[in-house]
Amino acid sequence: MSESIHGHQVMQYMVELGRPVSKTELAQLLADKFGEQARFHTCSANELDIKGIIAFLEGRGKFITTDEGVATSLDKICNH
Repeated sequence: MSESIHGHQVMQYMVELGRPVSKTELAQLLADKFGEQARFHTCSANELDIKGIIAFLEGRGKFITTDEGVATSLDKICNH
């Protein structure tokens, strides 16, 4: 099994995309990049699947919602 991916990597990837995406598209992009069975963690949560990491980040206010979908910015990524 692959190593768990930190939520910061998801957010960094979203910044690199440079555009808002729907949550459905984000889920597919994460599956393409990290694998369908990828597991994610954050500073306060473990063993999240793709839908779980998206819901977690959204619930923590890490997304910027636009008419086109969701995005994030570097200032929303904590530095620890």
